[in-house]
Amino acid sequence: MKNKTVFLDRDGVINEQRIDHIKNIDEFKIFSGVGEAIKLLKEKGYLVIIITNQSVIGRKIISETKLEEIHLKLKNYLKQYNTYVDSIYYCPHTPEQNCNCRKPKPGLLIKASEDFNIDLGESYFIGDSEGDLTAASEAECKGILLRKDQTLLEIVKKYFN
Repeated sequence: MKNKTVFLDRDGVINEQRIDHIKNIDEFKIFSGVGEAIKLLKEKGYLVIIITNQSVIGRKIISETKLEEIHLKLKNYLKQYNTYVDSIYYCPHTPEQNCNCRKPKPGLLIKASEDFNIDLGESYFIGDSEGDLTAASEAECKGILLRKDQTLLEIVKKYFN
């Protein structure tokens, strides 16, 4: 049996987005309700996987080690809610590199579906941009747009309760 999954964009969905990129752990500000939202998704039987573009790596703004520290902050935050994400996939490339793993292309969604035996047709991608929705469509999963005036918890309660 294949797994159903909720893929989440990171910046703008889980944490505050910065125009000048998140360069260190102190700039990584997690939105209120994220822990509860992910816990609800896990309780409903979904895998939860983050799919994020992180060109800060390719641009040499931060190292992969620094990115891992930022993601560890998220994982430790989620432990407070007795929950977790199943994996975090990130594209380290710049837009100019035209790779297949950078959203709006579906490469990371497809890789995750192979790694975790995911039924993309029964899965969702919650993102805050048209690029996220395009990646969802290209991977043949359902896209949900999180508007600036919404929280992840509101979306989860609306679509998954």
